[in-house]
Amino acid sequence: MEQFTVSMDMPMEHMQNLFGRSDAHIKKIEDDLHVMIVDRDGAVKISGERESVMKASHIVRELLTLSERGNLLEEQNVDYALEIEKESGEDILLEIDSDCICHTVNGKPIKPKTMGQKKYVDAIRDHMIVFGIGPAGTGKTYLAMAMAITAFKNNEVSRIILTRPAIEAGEKLGFLPGDLQSKVDPYLRPLYDALYQIMGADSFTKNMEKGLIEVAPLAYMRGRTLDNAYIILDEAQNTTPAQMKMFLTRIGFGSKVVVTGDASQKDLAPDMRSGLDVAARVLSRIDDIAFCKLTSKDVVRHPLVQKIVKAYEDYEAKETRRSELKQRSRKYDRGKK
Repeated sequence: MEQFTVSMDMPMEHMQNLFGRSDAHIKKIEDDLHVMIVDRDGAVKISGERESVMKASHIVRELLTLSERGNLLEEQNVDYALEIEKESGEDILLEIDSDCICHTVNGKPIKPKTMGQKKYVDAIRDHMIVFGIGPAGTGKTYLAMAMAITAFKNNEVSRIILTRPAIEAGEKLGFLPGDLQSKVDPYLRPLYDALYQIMGADSFTKNMEKGLIEVAPLAYMRGRTLDNAYIILDEAQNTTPAQMKMFLTRIGFGSKVVVTGDASQKDLAPDMRSGLDVAARVLSRIDDIAFCKLTSKDVVRHPLVQKIVKAYEDYEAKETRRSELKQRSRKYDRGKK
């Protein structure tokens, strides 16, 4: 088949960012689309079959625009660009990148990185209560924290309340040294880490001392009414139905709530139902409550994490089908008798 070539001008200051360390980004595009990409005197030449070259050139242009906007290109950007190109070929990456939630204390912009994350952030803007459900690494909690801190800085709410169920994952709380706060702090550490990164330690400490930011176990929410607050319930898959109901009925006027959880990583007893699962069934048709389901496509940690999550998703889907077939077989056998 006849070779087709496209040449694109490439500013030298963006060349290294686009190509990646040891040309890792370009090699990924070459391997996936079966094209050859080389740089020649400030120009990038892409050769191969016409359709593949056009796809590759579109991806390169998108990545170049991201670089020109000041983004440090990562492997995840390239992977997602390739995935979008195969599905739609639209400029979704640029649309996602234009949505900057806020900046960290070091000036790094916090943005959604996938379409799933973009829909999640938009749902938080548009609804009073949002459930963000998905596997580890999809940015559920981090994006919710960024939205909460932005609302707090803009005086849209007067305080931030972050909570988690202090569920024991194979070990008892009693084995930990210190008072009750010392025992539950390890469970809340991921929330502290995100606050430090986005707000800075000094700002976080000052606001916490004033009572404007609160990080507490879910049990501390009982009996309270939370007005004009941004409330995040993390690890909601570890709540019981009673705890979830208790939490959702604490909400007062002027409040915004984000509930995050991973239904595949429950630490509850095997015979105990998850409050997150029950809420998804009970509340799905109520106005101003949104359910956003993130998948392995939305994982933005190391690419290996995405592969691990996808492998578990495939395995669990096979196990579910196998279980359903067994149940049908048993019903059929009973019917014959």
